[in-house]
Amino acid sequence: MRAKRCLRTWLGLLLGLTVTVLGSLTPSALARTTGPAPPVPPGSPGSPGSSGARSPGPPAVADPTVPAVARAWPLGVRPSVVRGWEPPATAYGRGHRGVDLAAAPGTPVRAVAPGRVSFTGPVAGRGVVSVELTGTGTPPLRTTYGPVRAAVEKGAEVAAGEVVGIVEPGTSHCPTSCLHWGLLRGKTYLDPLSLLPPWLLSRGPSRLLPVAGVKP
Repeated sequence: MRAKRCLRTWLGLLLGLTVTVLGSLTPSALARTTGPAPPVPPGSPGSPGSSGARSPGPPAVADPTVPAVARAWPLGVRPSVVRGWEPPATAYGRGHRGVDLAAAPGTPVRAVAPGRVSFTGPVAGRGVVSVELTGTGTPPLRTTYGPVRAAVEKGAEVAAGEVVGIVEPGTSHCPTSCLHWGLLRGKTYLDPLSLLPPWLLSRGPSRLLPVAGVKP
């Protein structure tokens, strides 16, 4: 019994002495005793310039500048947008590479800006007309329209507002009949609505003005 009390007394004295010695050490001396702290990875909480949030990934590549060269909607008047532009996260990811405009079968489809017809024919079972837009750089901007029965041939020069085809029925792309309008530069998909100047994007119905030499 006496031995146990002696042991507890010695342990108490040893603990008190340890606390006293550690409390008298300066921060620099303590650092030398415990060794340097491990390096903090850049971008992690506590690193220089970090706000505590996770470091963001690489910045997304900005889309090339799209000039507002359109002078008409593809349907002549401002339509209802059934589905808007939904850029995919990756080149092959899910998304909506264009806009869907409400349009009944047989509705005339018009070039939104001057250009040259670069393609007419079926793509994935539906008719498509593609027009390279004049004065939009290299490679030029290219608009696509589908499902469309072409009224022009490849290589034809078209004016803004000129009819390039009519909307075809019988596709499952939209819940109701629509025109899918796309825009590309090379292989990069862009938002076709960015072609429209503010006066075409403003509220209220748009009216297609006559174009000299172009039949309505």
